Amino acid sequence: MIRIFWNMTRGYRLWPWRSPYLRWRIETYSGLRAESIGLYEFVRFSYVSRAALVRYLRWAEDMNKRGPKES
Repeated sequence: MIRIFWNMTRGYRLWPWRSPYLRWRIETYSGLRAESIGLYEFVRFSYVSRAALVRYLRWAEDMNKRGPKES
């Protein structure tokens, strides 16, 4: 799970709330505007949605372990 988060924050590890990928995911999930996501909004969203975030990270880890679909 930590490895997935580590990969998602590449280039923004000290400031994950500035990551365009994470902003896009938060905007898609919560409806918050990506441009308005700062530290406070990121921390608040992470706390309020922590159960859903853990489920997502576990799912992403599982998909990563399976590898690409075979045709």
